[in-house]
Amino acid sequence: MIVKRGISLKQAMEWSGHHVIWLLLWSSSVAFLYVYNLIELKLPWLPISIIGTAVAFYVGFKNNSAYDRMWEARKIWGGIVNSSRSWGMYVDGFITNQFTNKPLSDAEIKSVKSRLIYRHIAWLYALRSQLLVSTEWEHINQNILYRLSTQLMQKNYGLGLVQDELTGDELQRLLPKDEHDHLLNASNTATQIINEQSRDLRTLRNDGLVDDFRHMELSKTLSAFYDHQGKAERIKKFPLPRQYANLSRIFIGIFIFLVPFSMIPSLINLGTWGAAISVMMTALIGWVYMMMEIVGDYSENPFQGMPNDIPMLSLCRTIEIDLLEMLGETDLPAPIKTKSGVLM
Repeated sequence: MIVKRGISLKQAMEWSGHHVIWLLLWSSSVAFLYVYNLIELKLPWLPISIIGTAVAFYVGFKNNSAYDRMWEARKIWGGIVNSSRSWGMYVDGFITNQFTNKPLSDAEIKSVKSRLIYRHIAWLYALRSQLLVSTEWEHINQNILYRLSTQLMQKNYGLGLVQDELTGDELQRLLPKDEHDHLLNASNTATQIINEQSRDLRTLRNDGLVDDFRHMELSKTLSAFYDHQGKAERIKKFPLPRQYANLSRIFIGIFIFLVPFSMIPSLINLGTWGAAISVMMTALIGWVYMMMEIVGDYSENPFQGMPNDIPMLSLCRTIEIDLLEMLGETDLPAPIKTKSGVLM
């Protein structure tokens, strides 16, 4: 998630510099044709402006849809935060010797609570890791230009800002040793971790550490975690319909292709700098439309390790700190900090 209020020229060029280059080359090529009278075509502004308006409306629709996906993803993780805190409260308050025939010591009770809390924190990191696995429609799996620019963006402003092995280290630390290997090798680790929580609750119910009502409330919270996970997986595994996403790029390409044949002959006669001004203005118009397209294009997938992602790592760490404090622990991990104006 980009949190820096302003964007430097350096960052703007890193994100869109290659578009500026080809826009200038295209505008300059058309201007060359007009300067040396190699072409006499001059398109009227009216049809070009109508096309530009239609394209702007279409791109606006796509960007609204992309923003809806990103905002829904943030609401899902907000639900995970709230449900996780409820889970910690229930675990801390419900697991007692009140209903058992064989009371456990305080240390044993705390061990049970820690196991349930730590396993839940492992679920958070496992879910984050699964949501970051790339899909075939994400930028990292497109043609070489998209792939290279995405890799550079991830390195400087995305996943490269945090340790790649973070999730593996966390699961090793948080999961019981007898569960770690088979959970890690499951086809959906996050799903199986919640199921392991359910099995643990059943054992606690049989041992009398929770009664029927408390067992039911804890199980409802586990069901809420499945609900949050399923919603996040829906966004991850169902793309913005490609007919909308792809056509906007085609329409913008048509508009950028046509604009110089109307803009340049209109401005080229403005004196000594007419040709330069026409090239710069044409490239600027194209850049504005390209940036509108890029903003929507990179916002439609909020779980791909890019700077405009949902800050899942920061949210996982926030939940982890809250739950560990509920256990009375004082050796807490540090909150995730912003790097290069991005919070991951």
